[in-house]
Amino acid sequence: MKKVLTAIVLGLSLAACPALYFLVGPALNELQLGTLKILCTVAGCSALYCFAVGEISKNNSQMDKLWSILPEVYVWIAAIRGGMTPRLVVMAILTTLWGARLTFNFARKGAYSIRFWAGEEDYRWKVLRERSTFKPHWKWMLFNLFFISIYQNMLILTTTFPALISMDSAAPFGAVDIAAAALMLGSIVLELVADEQQWRFQQKKKELLHGGKSLSELPMPYRRGFNTTGLWARSRHPNYLGEQCIWISFYVFSIGAGMGVFNWSLIGALLLVVLFIGSSSFGEEISSSKYPEYAVYQKKVSRFIPWFHTMDK
Repeated sequence: MKKVLTAIVLGLSLAACPALYFLVGPALNELQLGTLKILCTVAGCSALYCFAVGEISKNNSQMDKLWSILPEVYVWIAAIRGGMTPRLVVMAILTTLWGARLTFNFARKGAYSIRFWAGEEDYRWKVLRERSTFKPHWKWMLFNLFFISIYQNMLILTTTFPALISMDSAAPFGAVDIAAAALMLGSIVLELVADEQQWRFQQKKKELLHGGKSLSELPMPYRRGFNTTGLWARSRHPNYLGEQCIWISFYVFSIGAGMGVFNWSLIGALLLVVLFIGSSSFGEEISSSKYPEYAVYQKKVSRFIPWFHTMDK
């Protein structure tokens, strides 16, 4: 039922983008339409690359590798073609900071390789690929084409739409932009801390497991198998919370640009929220099957927004 609801929400969200463009605005001028064509061309080439290389190499993390790189490309293109106004430059710099941090975090997990098609694949793709739902392979191939390659490339592009519509703004850089920049920078720091805490926990767990020990032989909290310390004691996915807040904050720049509190460039942030709801559910399904205490963790700790309940140490 949840999968059906998620698919319905995704479908409605996709339909909402052109509808909001015509009903709410703002309309794109000739320069912005030209810029959009360039961005769509890059996204199209990326989708084709991800599908072809993913199928040939059997490594479906090709899009994961580009996830933290493409937004900077899109926003800098918009900034340069938009005349490098203060707002666009700040948006581009913050997007670059976000991308550099995320790329580093993914790289230290072994995701990138001199052999560009190789590298560590996200474990969730393997789990999903081996399910009976995607047998025979042509079913997985369609999933790879439409969701992994096309949909995710489209999603990444839409998250940067606030920069596209901010190209045609006469509003000076003001208080709303400062608030957006502060919120985005704070969210980047939140994601940085969450990922660093997760990395240190997992590395320590691997160190303790070295020599053939089992989880039951480890001290707490490593015995659980999953992180329940730091930010992870109050939120099951503080890194996802940070990611969602980053792109919601990025949308606020369009408000500062005078495009109204509600405009069609919000679609990217909304689609990202929906994606992370589905992604976190799938990840938790895997964790629940591996770690007996994860069900207790789910009951005690909020999925995204931190509350006062925490796991016992």
